[in-house]
Amino acid sequence: MIKMTYREAVRAGLREALQNNPHVFLMGEDVGKYGGTYACSKGFLEEFGSERIRDTPLSESTFVGAGIGAALGGMKPIVEVMTVNFSLLALDQIVNNAATIRHMSGGQFSIPLVVRMATGAGRQVAAQHSHSLEGWYAHIPGIKVLTPATVIDARSMLLSALKEPDPVFIFEHAYLYPMEGEVDEGALPVDISRAAVRRQGKDVSLITFGGSLWKALQAAETLAGEGIDAEVIDLRVLRPLDQATVLASVKKTHRAVIIDEAWRTGSFAAEISAQIMEGAFYDLDGPVARVCSAEVPIPYPKHLEDAALPQPETIVTAVRNLKG
Repeated sequence: MIKMTYREAVRAGLREALQNNPHVFLMGEDVGKYGGTYACSKGFLEEFGSERIRDTPLSESTFVGAGIGAALGGMKPIVEVMTVNFSLLALDQIVNNAATIRHMSGGQFSIPLVVRMATGAGRQVAAQHSHSLEGWYAHIPGIKVLTPATVIDARSMLLSALKEPDPVFIFEHAYLYPMEGEVDEGALPVDISRAAVRRQGKDVSLITFGGSLWKALQAAETLAGEGIDAEVIDLRVLRPLDQATVLASVKKTHRAVIIDEAWRTGSFAAEISAQIMEGAFYDLDGPVARVCSAEVPIPYPKHLEDAALPQPETIVTAVRNLKG
């Protein structure tokens, strides 16, 4: 086992992919000479050359479209979008091309494209760079949506995504890049269709993904001091959602709190809540609770940003309210 940061784990996965498959290449804004906005491709331009590490113009629609074309042509492109808000500029390419070509061609064509992007708030980068839009993308048939929350998953889920025949979108919470953990560099790619139970419990299910996982785990420790045994589910993949793991947990604990950094209205938390109501209604001892961001553009000042986001304390309060 090797200790590394989340950022270094992403870099290790990228390097391994580039070394093992000559059809893999990386493209995006500042991925080459600058080494990536979050330094995930630092040194790659010198190591792999400009044919495989391609800096692009500031035009997300253009380079996502180029990635789709390269995938159709037999390559394995990894496209890096600087932050999730900029991906909105490529929605036409994503929704109308990447997600649909396999279906519209009757299965004649596939698009083995991986799109990585930083997501989330908590870094004081204000309203235009603090979005959590994973749930938007999980609405689209034809793509997979991954939200690696651990150092191990940061590497392994990327390698697994590259084995997929269809587009995979990886949302890396930017708050996690400095986080340290241990990685087995010889580990095989993971099953990206399954959620993970990060903490066993019997009194309430805390269901979350991405950067909110660590807040849920912290809340679970606080609740344990009050005699409440919380189970923590890391969804890991939003589309396709591992409904079986979620429902099994809720049927065991009889209570559910969903933590989602997106805004509450129309959130992915609402979708999970609906699926729990459809699949485990008679097992519930109370309503499904949601802990989401405040319905405001994410503020810049730290005290206001913290107040707008889910926090361990707000998760604990939601559980206390459920328990009465």
